[in-house]
Amino acid sequence: METPHHPTAGATAPEARPESTVRITVDTPDRMRELGRRLAGLLRPGDLVLLTGELGAGKTTLTRGLGEGLGVRGAVTSPTFVIARVHPPLGDGPALVHVDAYRLGGGLEEMEDLDLDVSLPESVVAVEWGEGRVEELSEDRLHVVIERAVGGAGDAAGAPADHDVRTVTVTGVGVRWAGEELGVLGEPSGAPRPPAG
Repeated sequence: METPHHPTAGATAPEARPESTVRITVDTPDRMRELGRRLAGLLRPGDLVLLTGELGAGKTTLTRGLGEGLGVRGAVTSPTFVIARVHPPLGDGPALVHVDAYRLGGGLEEMEDLDLDVSLPESVVAVEWGEGRVEELSEDRLHVVIERAVGGAGDAAGAPADHDVRTVTVTGVGVRWAGEELGVLGEPSGAPRPPAG
């Protein structure tokens, strides 16, 4: 794991946004889910998480861990055929809105057209294939890029094979993430976070 980096925290250009980045090596599906659970510990209502990676890279596996860590209802599966799924909280925490933006042209209007029965500012929104499509939803967001080792292959469900190493790069963009220590994502986790209450 590399050390967290804060390359633009003091930038003065008007369009520059603070960023922090951490890279984590993940070598099994269980560890990908564990990373999702650790990431959930940093999230709060209104957070936007963009998940990028080729088909079968582990985006849904990581999101499954997010759901476990947030303590939401329902199994987190790929939303490919419904575009979006809302997982309500089991406690007082935020709902998880899991979106597959592959077929979306992008933009807030299309997200609103999905008629999600939840207010996006009160939820954690995880968007697979979101890069270049939904950034305008929030100036503050996490970009999670999952890269597979050359020659690796996932299983039929798209989860990483046991021997299939991934490099996960997590970049926090915007003021929301400027002071957040993303390095904790590389540390072993304890039990999943209980629902807030």
